[in-house]
Amino acid sequence: MAPRSIFNGTISFGQVNVPVKVHSAVEDKSVHFAEVHVTDGAKIEHKRMCPKHGEVPYKEIVKGFEVSQGEYVVLTDDEIAAAAGRQSKVIELEEFVASGDIDPDLYDRTYYLGAGEKGDGEAAYRLLHDALEKAERAGIGRWVFHNREYLVTVRPAQGLLLLHTMHFADELVRDRDLDLPTAGKKPSKREVDMASSLVDSLHEDFDIADFEDTYRKAVMKLIRDKAKGKEIEPPPPASSPDPDDLLASLEAAVKAKR
Repeated sequence: MAPRSIFNGTISFGQVNVPVKVHSAVEDKSVHFAEVHVTDGAKIEHKRMCPKHGEVPYKEIVKGFEVSQGEYVVLTDDEIAAAAGRQSKVIELEEFVASGDIDPDLYDRTYYLGAGEKGDGEAAYRLLHDALEKAERAGIGRWVFHNREYLVTVRPAQGLLLLHTMHFADELVRDRDLDLPTAGKKPSKREVDMASSLVDSLHEDFDIADFEDTYRKAVMKLIRDKAKGKEIEPPPPASSPDPDDLLASLEAAVKAKR
């Protein structure tokens, strides 16, 4: 069964409306652990507790925002949705920019956009895709999803439209705001040449399929081994390279690669 869309709405630009369905382009593959009582292996439960009345059923829990110490404004889901207004179902593209002008640091998550309706909906989808592709532009707009507004980019790729959520400028931590160490002494020409040679020797045509989550595989193997009763030995501590022998390390690496 194909994954269901996570959002159905409309992309709007000018007087054109494009019905779309949003599908996640990524799948969480993280290893998720449960909290377990070490003495008997029972799973830990977290209960919703009210300091006045004890455990509370889920149906009696609502969203509240603290406006002063201990005082909350209670909001229903419908009231929160009303704050979005038109944006709750419309992704309005406000401007179009050259795709290369968007700093990759701004991108967060990626979603596939599919045509939301047959017939005219598909025609409008194809129109937006082809127009962006011909102009080599990306649309910039806003999307309200899960009680949050996202700045988004809509661009053509692989015959489809992709939507990228983006960070707002004030969400980025700039290097000037960090206490970063300064660069060390200038390397010698020989060190630069040797490092460049090493980089050249490691050059490959990039293919994301060549990379996999080796840590997740290792954790899952460890879980299977322990389930079979095997003892798990911690790895030996990694040795640190000698910073004073950088050139020798580079030469050894280049030699090994050759």
